[in-house]
Amino acid sequence: MRSLQFTAEPSATDTVQRDSRLGDVPGLPSPASGTDRVPLMFDVIIAGCGPTGAMLAAELRLHDVRVLVLEKETEPVSFVRIVGLHIRSIELMAMRGLLERILEHGRRRPAGGFFAAIDKPAPEGLDSAHAYLLGIPQPVIVRLLEEHAIELGAQVRRGCAVADFEQDDDGVTVELAGGEQLRSRYLVGCDGGRSTVRKLLGVGFPGEPSRTETLMGEMQVGVPQEEITAAVTAIRATHQRFWLRPFGRGAYQVVVPASGVSDRAEPPTLEDFKQQLRTIAGTDFGVHSPRWLSRFGDATRLAERYRVGRVLLAGDAAHIHPPTGGQGLNLGVQDAFNLGWKLAAEIRGWAPETLLDTYHAERHPVAEDVLDNTRAQMELLSTEPGPQAVRRLLTELMDLDEVNRHLIEKITAIGIRYDFGEGPDLLGRRLRDIDVKQGHLYGLLHRGRGLLLDRTERLTVGGWSDRVDYLADPTAVLDFPCVLLRPDGHVAWIGDDQQDLDDHLSRWFGKPAN
Repeated sequence: MRSLQFTAEPSATDTVQRDSRLGDVPGLPSPASGTDRVPLMFDVIIAGCGPTGAMLAAELRLHDVRVLVLEKETEPVSFVRIVGLHIRSIELMAMRGLLERILEHGRRRPAGGFFAAIDKPAPEGLDSAHAYLLGIPQPVIVRLLEEHAIELGAQVRRGCAVADFEQDDDGVTVELAGGEQLRSRYLVGCDGGRSTVRKLLGVGFPGEPSRTETLMGEMQVGVPQEEITAAVTAIRATHQRFWLRPFGRGAYQVVVPASGVSDRAEPPTLEDFKQQLRTIAGTDFGVHSPRWLSRFGDATRLAERYRVGRVLLAGDAAHIHPPTGGQGLNLGVQDAFNLGWKLAAEIRGWAPETLLDTYHAERHPVAEDVLDNTRAQMELLSTEPGPQAVRRLLTELMDLDEVNRHLIEKITAIGIRYDFGEGPDLLGRRLRDIDVKQGHLYGLLHRGRGLLLDRTERLTVGGWSDRVDYLADPTAVLDFPCVLLRPDGHVAWIGDDQQDLDDHLSRWFGKPAN
């Protein structure tokens, strides 16, 4: 099959019919030719059941969207790699009632030292009720998000890889590797940096290939902790891509620069680690009994478009970058949070005409910024004299609260401000988890709906009550008379005028139901 590429808006109705807004697009089948198509089975098929795909599936199920997640691997990954949930991702988990479940499996750590591993504590008074890093094994967070999606009614099929697809004015026909064909209204590629969906879609993925590679693994060591600590302290003065840290039960996580750029399809060996450890540290620390071994590079690429017709990209399928700063998993989960309610609105039939296009408009610049800051961080990890001089200078500058705060807010994504037009600085930003009469703000966002906070007690959500909740006299902490929140927690409107509110409700939540 082939993927037809077009950018027109899809149908917003639940009936499978030709969207008149498409007009006569060359290559699109006529209405009569649809009689031989595979019957519509799902609203959305998601390729990939990593954190991004699982989160997106759950967000869609909050709005009763029929979701199928296809995962090419037959079993979850067996190796344990610790990842960090940054502040904004932790907030998102709180918004959907997942945080307590996740906290049971994670370890809180101070929110500092993220940018290029420059060891500075987080500034005081970060604007969040969750100002910490949560370290958690990647297989655990993936399992918890997948379980959450399934509990909400998503279907997950393992051992199913997307081999091809074809989109038309009514939906997308997906062909699996075994020849089976499935059909849905939309397809979302959450299938990683080597995304099959992106390649079949023909979307450009410009950027830079890997110039350096780093080995990472978990293994036992044969020397005392004191010897490791002394060596790590001395070596990291100039080699920031070097690390041995205890991982529990006698194991250590080992990170060491690779000797060059190799074929990443071939996993590294224990001997590769020993050789590089001897080169950098003069000893291999007696490493043995590895649990898992991997390598990662510093390739940096960004998809030119996040949407082509009825096919969209999210997570690593849309952007790849070095893991410096620990932003990758977080960026993908936040993509899913931005996309989920918008795609659901399109399927449920109440989305404003341009709502789905705001996914690319909002998230593409965020990814651009992440790619830029990881490029900068990688330069600061270089052992060359020039980058080391810049690193020393930035280390001094980070003693200034404004500099340190700016970098922390950038890495943890709490500094994001979407462009919603003129207005107070809070407009377009996410609202922290403030106290309200009912407890905490994020406890009111579990259903994935909009929310009006009305201190005046004079306004109403009227005909949008099926999509937007209302809370009168929420709290004295709020500095504005009324605030309208999108389902992702970003402030869509600030004011006290009903007509102005109605205009913004229409902008984000479509026409009123009555």
